[in-house]
Amino acid sequence: LQFKKKTALKKVLHEASDAGISFPLIAKPDIGMKAYAVEKIGNEAQLLSYIHKIPGDYLLQELIDFPNEIGIFYVRFPDDVSGEITGIVSKEFLSVTGNGRDTIIQLIKQNSRSYFQLPALKRQYGDLLNRILHDNDKFLLVPYGSHTRGSKFTDISHLLNEKLLNTINSVCTKIRGFYFGRIDIRYSTFEELCDGKNFSIIEINGAGSEPTHIYDPGHSVFFAWKEIVRHWKLLYQISKINFEKGNPYLSFKDGRNMLKANKKLEAQLKMI
Repeated sequence: LQFKKKTALKKVLHEASDAGISFPLIAKPDIGMKAYAVEKIGNEAQLLSYIHKIPGDYLLQELIDFPNEIGIFYVRFPDDVSGEITGIVSKEFLSVTGNGRDTIIQLIKQNSRSYFQLPALKRQYGDLLNRILHDNDKFLLVPYGSHTRGSKFTDISHLLNEKLLNTINSVCTKIRGFYFGRIDIRYSTFEELCDGKNFSIIEINGAGSEPTHIYDPGHSVFFAWKEIVRHWKLLYQISKINFEKGNPYLSFKDGRNMLKANKKLEAQLKMI
């Protein structure tokens, strides 16, 4: 559900209830990036606090409790009845595992991936980080599959199969005008996802999407450059076809203004 920042809390709660969205839920900026300012909201007080600090309009969506997250990059040419999957990334959420001795904050500092997130984690968890975890107890720090918020990305493009492609095609071909982008999915098991069972799309990213399988730590920067150029070429080809169908290109002026607005928004969201 989309809400204006000035919408009264009572109206927000009413519309969310009518849509079947209850606490806990996910709140995120209407125009966002890199999972900045995405939060799990547990009650009315937390929602009110979120509304006050968010710089603009925002979205509320159902909390999907499937345990796994995957990003699938999809490309389809406008005149084709089906498309192709050009990359698949598996996302391992940021967490720490207890040893019966160290506090959560000590465990965070022992890993470069989690240590980089420490300032944000301190703001979120406060004194809870001083808790000592029992041996082998796992504490989920960030329940979102975002590379900028500490998730580990693993390229599993080699697992692409016909059943998965058919499932993704059946979804993406129903989205009008969606020819290029990444869909982020929460799911139960990979086998069920391929069969079109027990999964939910949590986000659709369009022309500004990254082929996030490039962030696999095992890939080189040269691999990343090659994949980015490959996807830019596909985007150009799709844009050219759409232009021939009467859809204008983005002007230089509009593109420059968009980049400026994006930079300003990113700076604001980073502070939340």
